Amino acid sequence: MSRTVDNTVDKVVSADGTAIAYEKQGTGPSVVLVGGALMTRGASAELAALLAGHFTVITYDRRGRGDSGDGPAYEVRRETEDIDALIEGPGGGSAMLFGMSSGAVLALEATARGSAVPRLALYEPPFVTDDSRPPLPADYVAHLTELTGRGASGDAVEYFMSVAVGVPGEVVAGMRQAPFWTDLEAVAHTLSYDGRVMGDTMSGRPLPVERWASVTVPVLVGSGDMGAPHMLTGARELAAAGDNFTLQVFPGAEHDISPQAMAPALAAFFGGAQAR
Repeated sequence: MSRTVDNTVDKVVSADGTAIAYEKQGTGPSVVLVGGALMTRGASAELAALLAGHFTVITYDRRGRGDSGDGPAYEVRRETEDIDALIEGPGGGSAMLFGMSSGAVLALEATARGSAVPRLALYEPPFVTDDSRPPLPADYVAHLTELTGRGASGDAVEYFMSVAVGVPGEVVAGMRQAPFWTDLEAVAHTLSYDGRVMGDTMSGRPLPVERWASVTVPVLVGSGDMGAPHMLTGARELAAAGDNFTLQVFPGAEHDISPQAMAPALAAFFGGAQAR
């Protein structure tokens, strides 16, 4: 069934004065989509369109990306304040969150810090809590900051792809020749932001679930069963944090899950009719 939706680009001002660009479409309860590393709001456009028949869907550029501004010094709380500004403004005072990858951890953090979130859905927060892959180096964030600080944005993206994501070197070399690489370089300085959001949760040690003990709303933790093993392990550990956490495994899915697979699960969890 075809559907016409109106989406407008606008901005909301966060607590520190930073302008955050967003698009809003659909009607119904508000849902904010929180992207992961290197993602701008366009990456969530297809998922937003699938949900817009049942929800007011807000996609946005995280600070330092796309059409959003940035502050002089990064703090994780500034990003949770950005989410608060979206909830209080276009969200109408309350909004459910869906976070993807490191955006899932940011959404979890915002909820733990008291954002007005009645339900929270997460997909594959990239925790490393076992020995199925190497942990991140202790100087991971510092090295990213050093690279982007001297203008080596491409090297920073390569470092992220190789060390954090685990993409083979020859594949990354090919990616550097692709047209989309310049778009990644444009937001490379925000990779250290995601590193700080993740904290020590990619260290290979057990998940510090007490960090989110204040989260009492229903939480859906999704993971695919065909991706990197540590993703499913981390999702299982998080889902065991409390009775309000529920694990949903998506058969055949990897980290880059399709919007067509994700939308029905979100629609059901958020309380709307099945997206179609």
